[in-house]
Amino acid sequence: MLVGLNTNDDAAVYRLNEDIAIVHTVDYFTPVVDDPYDFGQIAAANALSDVYAMGAVPLFALNVVCFPAAYIDVLKEVLRGGNDKVKEAGALIAGGHTIEDEEPKYGLSVTGIVHPEKVIKNSTAKPGDVLILTKPLGIGVINTAIKGEMCPSETYLLAVEVMKYLNKEASEIMKEVGVNACTDITGFGLLGHAYEMAFSSGVTIEFDKDSIPLIEGARELAQMGLIPGGCYRNKKYLKGKVCIKVEEDEVIDLMFDPQTSGGLLISVSEEKAEELYRRLNKKLKFGAFIVGRVKEKQEYDIYVR
Repeated sequence: MLVGLNTNDDAAVYRLNEDIAIVHTVDYFTPVVDDPYDFGQIAAANALSDVYAMGAVPLFALNVVCFPAAYIDVLKEVLRGGNDKVKEAGALIAGGHTIEDEEPKYGLSVTGIVHPEKVIKNSTAKPGDVLILTKPLGIGVINTAIKGEMCPSETYLLAVEVMKYLNKEASEIMKEVGVNACTDITGFGLLGHAYEMAFSSGVTIEFDKDSIPLIEGARELAQMGLIPGGCYRNKKYLKGKVCIKVEEDEVIDLMFDPQTSGGLLISVSEEKAEELYRRLNKKLKFGAFIVGRVKEKQEYDIYVR
């Protein structure tokens, strides 16, 4: 076993031989948008992200479905969305399992491959590294606003596009350039997943609050108090691990905000950072952002300045 329960990495990795290792993950959740086709795409993109974060290529996926029997037509659209997104990733749906459940849930169990010597972990960030984020934040706040029917349509549509967008190209580019560590940003928020990287790597991560990218409209919704419960749970979990050296406001809330199908947080040496940043910005739909640095281990795992 190359990567298992002993780390906080995004997926399990099992070496088959000298040239091939299997990467495996599973993720599913309740609907975050009203449109079933969009929901299917978002759930699939989210599950595939764990494989991309480890520098692997997805091969196939199995549907994981919990759904009310009375809404089969809706489920068909969810599955169509998931299938189309998996095809976009260059993989295929090879089956799955369905149970009847009053609360709908959908996701994927994804299998990919990677060379055993080219696995990208979240536990190998090095002091001096530059941190690059590949999607803006704000999904949790926006989803809360959607549920409360308080989200402007343009913010809603943008958030859906962000969630549906695959981390495929970001993963391919970081592999070509060569990076030290990576994780994808999902339910624990930027600070939660950064903590896992810092703790596992034995380093401290320092973020620049003013460089944190936000989905247009997310800041205004956070100012209105539309903060999801997951944000407060993340804050509680990270108490004593994060030191905030600036005035706390809605941007800090958005750094704790749980994301659905967020971007990659990449730790790259300073020598390669400019090339990676340039290539990501040239290729990615939502750009890339230098958000912080990796430091030698200090009192706290994370500092926000």
